[in-house]
Amino acid sequence: MCGIVGYIGTREAYPIVIKGLKRLEYRGYDSAGIMLYDGQDMKLSKTKGKVSDLEAKSADEITTNGTIGMGHTRWATHGVPNDVNSHPHLSNSGQLAIIHNGIIENYAPLKKELIKRGYVFKSDTDTEVLVNLIEDIQKQDNLKLGKAVQVALNQVVGAYAICVFDVKKPNEMVVARLGSPLAIGVGVDEFFIASDASPFIEYTSNAIYLEDEEMAIVRMHKPLKIRKIKDDSLVDPYIQELKMNLEQIEKGGYDHFMMKEIYEQPSVIKDTYRGRLLANQGIIQMAGVEDNLEKFLHAERIIIVACGTSWHAGLVAEYIIEEFARIPVEVEYASEFRYRNPIINKSDVVIAISQSGETADSLAAIKLAKENGAFVFGVCNVVGSSISRETHAGAYTHAGPEIGVASTKAFTTQITVLTMLALRLAKAKGSMNNSDYHRYLQELELIPEKVEEALQTNEVAKIIAERFKDSTNCLYLGRGYNFPVALEGALKLKEISYIHAEGYPAAEMKHGPIALIDEHMPVIVIAPKQGHYDKVVSNIQEIKSRSGKIIAVVTKGDVQVRDLADYVIEIPETSDALSPLLTTIPLQLLSYHIAVLRGCNVDQPRNLAKSVTVE
Repeated sequence: MCGIVGYIGTREAYPIVIKGLKRLEYRGYDSAGIMLYDGQDMKLSKTKGKVSDLEAKSADEITTNGTIGMGHTRWATHGVPNDVNSHPHLSNSGQLAIIHNGIIENYAPLKKELIKRGYVFKSDTDTEVLVNLIEDIQKQDNLKLGKAVQVALNQVVGAYAICVFDVKKPNEMVVARLGSPLAIGVGVDEFFIASDASPFIEYTSNAIYLEDEEMAIVRMHKPLKIRKIKDDSLVDPYIQELKMNLEQIEKGGYDHFMMKEIYEQPSVIKDTYRGRLLANQGIIQMAGVEDNLEKFLHAERIIIVACGTSWHAGLVAEYIIEEFARIPVEVEYASEFRYRNPIINKSDVVIAISQSGETADSLAAIKLAKENGAFVFGVCNVVGSSISRETHAGAYTHAGPEIGVASTKAFTTQITVLTMLALRLAKAKGSMNNSDYHRYLQELELIPEKVEEALQTNEVAKIIAERFKDSTNCLYLGRGYNFPVALEGALKLKEISYIHAEGYPAAEMKHGPIALIDEHMPVIVIAPKQGHYDKVVSNIQEIKSRSGKIIAVVTKGDVQVRDLADYVIEIPETSDALSPLLTTIPLQLLSYHIAVLRGCNVDQPRNLAKSVTVE
């Protein structure tokens, strides 16, 4: 989950690497480091803390000139966050430098063998083992850097995206990937290396995404060479044109990326259905679905695999697909699915959901499903990501870059894609009458303007946040389509404000959680007019009779819940199945304001990273 950046060319490397690391801090931010080559020597600066701490330290510690450099922002796996464990790591001779995103699982026996050979280790990291393994192979067999890296990688077990530099070969860098993303930006007489394209978007629109078990030797003034790590065969580079722009990855006047991304939801939901939803014509057209419609229609069941917020979107999809298309759906945590020897049939359709398209557990689940003959459909946001390449077909969400670690617009755009999928299957199967089908299409088309209206609850959310910012626990309750929204609301509060929160189906409250309710316990109840309204009202009365503090998300104009609740947040009316697209908005705003009032780092919550690319 770390972020890596490298540059080789004619520009000054330092500002490129530092700026790139700042854009990759969503991947990890407990320590950072930089290496610059000034034409004679490698200059290294590393520190515990954020990239801003590195920037301050490096200004005092090293000369920042040089046209070759690499940098790293870390999410700790092996070794605590400190200066010594920060990357880049040097080999014992000081001639090799490496940055690494991933985990080397067999580092311990490798380290033991290298110690026998006289190697000394300064850090607790698996990465320092790898760089010394490369050096040892280089020395033992008198190999060039590229070949030594290839031999070393055939000996390691785990995941990696690496960039290696050798002072004896100062005109090149060697990069490789397995299970962790790595992009190469191709400019004129220059190359950029990064975990994603955001660090080099203003310098070039051309990028190569390495596939698993590929490595590249990046040389000044020479064509890029890509090889397979296993058999050394050459691979033709495939250069993609980047679609993102610089404005998309800047804050645009907002205090935090999270708030910017919350407010982008009306436009990105529209972008997600643009060209796919033709409500007036009664058409939904999604190429990945149309080309494989028979596989969906003949599926005995659909298995959804995902993690975190994407798993919550999958739960919403379970309700929608079963209701609309009448196909059985199971929703699995990808991390559990891959290890529990699941029953997968050739007649199954597996849908993998991931914002980044790089989630390690989801990728492993996809490979398992494919090995068992299932058809795999991906729903992700990042064009060219690993999941988009590993799946048989899929649909992008078109949410644009999501920088805030707490996912917001990814959730609503994923639900939008999955709702369109369910409606298209319902139409093809005839499991929904024509009148309801057209009504849902028209209502979905109106969702962006209704989300815009829901965003007007921001000031109310801020007032409620002031009242409950010092709470230590919180319950979220919802029924039907809004039970997953309760889970998602609780997750948002937990991950950015560090307040313990749990989501439950409202009826389950009396099977345990009701014991927690007293005058100090805030309970957020999702109670739109559509759906199981009367049942939710009964649950609210149970809370009220036990002195619980009730914050209710209700349909505009509601009277019954308003009379019972301590605080009310109103949203526009929509159909029950589409209500999660609206009910989630005030919960995002509430979590945001509570976190800000508590002084938390909203975009970079402690211990978290945006894209979980390691187990």
